[in-house]
This record gives sequence, C-alpha cells and structure tokens, in this order.
Amino acid sequence: MFFTTERASLLEAVSRLQRVVGAKTSMPILEGILISAEQGKATLIAYNLEMGMKKEIYANCKSEGDIVINARLLADILRRMNGLNVEIETDEKLQCHIRCDEATFDIMGMAAADFPEMPTVSEGNGISIESDIMSEMIKTTIFSAATNEGAKPILTGINFEVSNCKLRLVGIDGFRLAIREEKVKETKDIEFTVSNKAVAEVLRLIDEQSKNVNIIVGNRLISFEINGYFFISRLIEGEFVNYRKTLPTGYLQRVVVNTRDLINIIERVSLLISESFSTPIRCYFNELNVVFTCATSVGRATETFNITLEGENFEIGLNSRYLLDALRAVDTEEIQILFNGSDAAILILPPDGERFKYMIMPMRLR
Repeated sequence: MFFTTERASLLEAVSRLQRVVGAKTSMPILEGILISAEQGKATLIAYNLEMGMKKEIYANCKSEGDIVINARLLADILRRMNGLNVEIETDEKLQCHIRCDEATFDIMGMAAADFPEMPTVSEGNGISIESDIMSEMIKTTIFSAATNEGAKPILTGINFEVSNCKLRLVGIDGFRLAIREEKVKETKDIEFTVSNKAVAEVLRLIDEQSKNVNIIVGNRLISFEINGYFFISRLIEGEFVNYRKTLPTGYLQRVVVNTRDLINIIERVSLLISESFSTPIRCYFNELNVVFTCATSVGRATETFNITLEGENFEIGLNSRYLLDALRAVDTEEIQILFNGSDAAILILPPDGERFKYMIMPMRLR
C-alpha cells in the first residue's frame, strides 16, 4: 500500500476516530485504525465491538492495500509533523513508513485480516434532523442519563421518540428527569434508546459545517451520518421506563423567576458544598421571597431572593448540582417552577408551553 494525502485531513479523521478506539483492551487490534487505500481515496475505520466510525478522505493512491495502525501513535506522529502532505507506505512484513517533509517514521502495523468487520445498518427507519436542533437537544438532556455502572442499562441511555412531527429526547437517572421536545419534519413514529456514550460522540461530530444528522435505526444497531463520518452503535435493548406516570399533573405552589439570577444565587450558596458530600440547599419559600441556606463543616451561607409565591409557604431541600444542571440547560430568560410541598419532586418549565421539562427529586432536610 502506498498513498499520499493532506496531513490535516488525515489528522482530523484519525483524531475523531481515536475516540471510538478500544482502550485497555485485551485485543491490541482494537487499539488501531484500519486504513484501506484504493484509487482516489483512503478509508479509515475504528471499531471497539460496541461503537464504530468510518471516514473516507481524498488520497492519491499509488498502490492499493490496507493495514491497521495504532491510533494513539498515529495521531501523535501526525500532530507533530509540519508538512502539508503525508505519505504512508507499507510492505509485506507490515512495516509502515510514514513520511512528511524531512521526517520519517518506521513503525510496525497489524494485519487488516485480523480487524473485526464493522457492521452496517442498511435497512431500517430513516430520520433526518437539523444539526443545530440535534446538538441543542442532546446538550440539554444528556446530563440526566445515569452514568454509574450499578444503574439499570436502560437508564444509561437517551430515549428518542418521534411522534406527531415532534422529536422528544428523555434522560433519567432515578433522581432527576430531563425532557426536550422540538418540532421536526419527520412523520414516522419511532422510539429507540441510545447509550449516553454514543450520544456524546454524536454531539462531538456536530460542528458549524454540519447541516443535518441522518439516522438509520435498525433492529439492534443505529447509524448516524454527520459531515461524511459514519458512526454506528448498538441500541440499548428493552422498554424505556414509563416516566410519564412520574410527572406531576398539578401543583400546590408556583414561582416564576429570572433564570440567570437564580443560577447566580445557587452558584454562590453552593460554594461551601464539597463534591464528595451531597449537602442539600435548604429553600424556604414565603409570599415575598425565598431564603436559600447551606450549612456544611466549612461554614454557612444564606441569601434571600425576592419572588412572588402562588400557594402556601413551605420548605424544601434540593441538590444544587442537579438544580444547576437543569437551569444551565434552559434557554429562556424566565422559568416557572412548580412544587407540591416539601416531599415531592419539583418541575421546571418554560413560562409558556412545555418545550422542556426538568424534574428533580427533593433531598431530606435534617
């Protein structure tokens, strides 16, 4: 194999594919990227048996062939080279020669025949979503998906649901819930759950040049096409939790507040909370204001925030990190927060409509 290509294009592709490469695996071949050269192009594939990514780049191919090169090493070499173009040549002994300007690296490759075949999703339901919509929806829900290994597998993913020309993304970890909904052109009704790791990779692939995210949903696999990158992942099997029955249908108390003002206050009051301890913020609501208090071994912080309360006075404990995650995901100047007393979950909504919903369970106060 012998081909020449633009170093920057190859480095960009290798850097993106490197995130999918298997880490600390017992199969060294999975730590590599399969490079196949043929007339006019070089195809790069990374696959860790759970997720895979493919990218084709332009290349001047002088001799066709394929080889697997360690992804981390290849990225480091390309990153430190200075020339515009890079040559990659291999021989029958899997010796790989990488040349750029006056720099030459001779490293050992691995046999392409040992690289596992990356599956494709050729049949299934096709969906196309505008990139900016997909990016915003992922950013505002992914933090609510469970990340700990002890959680139910279905909770470690984001649920996608297309119904009535609306796309809904849902993340839930048992302590909080995030829902984001947007109108889309799709008319097919479909529902599936994708791991938060895979969704995070989709988010990283979306940039300013992206126009659409093209999705094909198969029985067990899903593929995303973004800017010429083809990314595949296993779907999380099983039925998603029935979160709708956990959403409150009414409220006893309600406040409307400025989003940025509330973020600033919660950030200040929670300065005394250590990351290793889940100390609640005590919130006492009355008809004129809410008093936020946080007491830890470090000290005590108190701040009063003027509000107009609908309903009776009450006190509730909230996790500051969960609250801030939800507030920072909000894109409206004001929000409404609905309560059902001290022991029930709170619901954060836009002033009008239900484009987003964030539900947070309360913490017990001592």
